[in-house]
Amino acid sequence: MLDANLKGQLKGYLANITQPIELVASLDDGAKSREMQELLNEIAELSDKVSVVRADDDKRKPSFLIRRAGTDIGVRFAGLPMGHEFTSLVLALLQVGGHPSKAAQDLIEQIKDLDGDFAFETYFSLSCQNCPDVVQALNLMSVLNPRISHVAIDGALFQQEVDARKVMAVPTVFLNGEPFASGRMELEQIVAKIDSGAAERAAEKIKAQDPFEVLIVGGGPAGAAAAIYAARKGIRTGIAAERFGGQVLDTMAIENFISVPHTEGPKLAAHLEQHVKDYDVEIMNLQKAAKLIPAKTEGGYHEVVLENGASLKGRTVILSTGARWRQMGVPGEDDYRNKGVAYCPHCDGPLFKGKRVAVIGGGNSGVEAAIDLAGIVAHVTLIEFDSQLRADAVLQRKLASLPNVKIITSALTTQVNGDGNKVTGLSYKDRNHGTEHDIELEGIFVQIGLVPNTEWLKDAVTLSPRGEIEIDARGETSQPGIFAAGDCTTVPYKQIVIAMGAGSTAALSAFDYMIRLPASDETAEAA
Repeated sequence: MLDANLKGQLKGYLANITQPIELVASLDDGAKSREMQELLNEIAELSDKVSVVRADDDKRKPSFLIRRAGTDIGVRFAGLPMGHEFTSLVLALLQVGGHPSKAAQDLIEQIKDLDGDFAFETYFSLSCQNCPDVVQALNLMSVLNPRISHVAIDGALFQQEVDARKVMAVPTVFLNGEPFASGRMELEQIVAKIDSGAAERAAEKIKAQDPFEVLIVGGGPAGAAAAIYAARKGIRTGIAAERFGGQVLDTMAIENFISVPHTEGPKLAAHLEQHVKDYDVEIMNLQKAAKLIPAKTEGGYHEVVLENGASLKGRTVILSTGARWRQMGVPGEDDYRNKGVAYCPHCDGPLFKGKRVAVIGGGNSGVEAAIDLAGIVAHVTLIEFDSQLRADAVLQRKLASLPNVKIITSALTTQVNGDGNKVTGLSYKDRNHGTEHDIELEGIFVQIGLVPNTEWLKDAVTLSPRGEIEIDARGETSQPGIFAAGDCTTVPYKQIVIAMGAGSTAALSAFDYMIRLPASDETAEAA
């Protein structure tokens, strides 16, 4: 199961185990059970603190429990945690084995203090880059608090269970047998969702913050770069983010980030956050901005009101709220989101193995999605509004070579159809002839571009007809002292490397703006 290089790395990690652990296997006679037995034996061979026990006592086979010997502390994997989940396996081994987590100490104490019995089950796919964060967070919670348990389940291996529970997107989490959440969530988000007082405590902490010299709203590549450049100037810098990393967290392969031939979004986002933490930056995560109130006088404090009711002030503000997947806006889309309507083919594609799906959008992302899905599903129908595909020629040639793909152009999707529980098809209008058509299928993957996260800024700064923040070459907006950067702006190309450059520019411009303020203006407004 593990090659020599991987065994060497794993052996090094397992040297950090301080308490004996048992790998308790529940197996049957199937091929996957044999693979699991082989994997567990290979792990045990790498450390004298790891042993394998055959129990066959769990309802899911194959599965195994990583248990601290002589205790009830443990986490369970139903399926083989390889692919993106191999890191989850390594962390589970270490944490059950007594190696401390790198999570913030106040968050660890918050988890330990949670009152209640929480039995979590997470359905993942091995190709899902969003799943490990959820799996690892819940695994850690089950190690820290004896009243929390967690089972990570490979949806592709337990297809009957997935169908019975109507799981059509990953990660999907159940709590005490009931649906809890779907999609990427970080440890802080999960804890906040089950800790009823967390939001109120966070709001009170934010209200106590002194004004910042540079206040950044948004934690993607632009916001992270802005924070680093501002902090390096030695000025008080804060960053409020709905989720640190932004849309990068939803990105699979990144192969055009200069000097890094290949990386993945979650990994890059983690590196961004760590780099920001190397400086004196106040990071306020899980905070969504609701309103921007520009300063009444130049050089005064701008105010950002958050959804939780708290507000932050900054001598300058850098807006880097990014963008999100554009939705079709047709009847049925909202009703069947995560019930057949999906936006991440890498994450959710394996759940549609052997089924018929559609991809909406003929740009690079849509064609790439169709190519990837064609290797998993029974048939792909790609629907493009324009009269021709807009993807690169090399991608179009690859798509055209696939026998299980049909391309429909000049088509307007008009409705998502379903039976109340899941998607059963879609309707589209032929734009050339005006005729209506129905397609029977089980999944719809929407890939039609991005929309900027700027609705909350409508009356504060000038926006373009597309909703983008209008900026000049220095990142300045229509309001003095307010700057913007990244995918939420009128910058023509939405790329990670461009967003980082724009964030750096905005921070330098903000600093330049402040040092040129007359001394009398700098103290014109109190906090």
